[in-house]
Amino acid sequence: MSDNTMTTESHRVAAEEGREQAEDLREGADHRRAEAEAHRALEESARHNAEQFRVLAEEARALADQQRTQLESARQEREALRHAAEEARLAAEEARHATIAAVAATADMLSANLAQMQFLADARETLRKLKPVDS
Repeated sequence: MSDNTMTTESHRVAAEEGREQAEDLREGADHRRAEAEAHRALEESARHNAEQFRVLAEEARALADQQRTQLESARQEREALRHAAEEARLAAEEARHATIAAVAATADMLSANLAQMQFLADARETLRKLKPVDS
């Protein structure tokens, strides 16, 4: 074989080996690129899940605040009702005392009227006894 043929053959072999190495490198790069894409997709999914969790947490906080507000409103209404019931109890107590006082005043007035009627009856009786009988 001539030197020229041998040189061409060795160049061809070297080129073939270079192509094989380049193909191996390309396959490795493709594999790393696929892994990177899979990681990127996982990270995107994790970000999406984290955002959904954040939205749900915010909704839960809003519901808790709403519940707290409703409970406070109910507590204030209960307190207002308790005050109204206490005022009604005091008004009923005052009305009871006023009724007792009115009954006592009525009893005193009736007693005075009875005493006056007895006095007038006694006075009539006395006048009848003092009046000469016309025969």
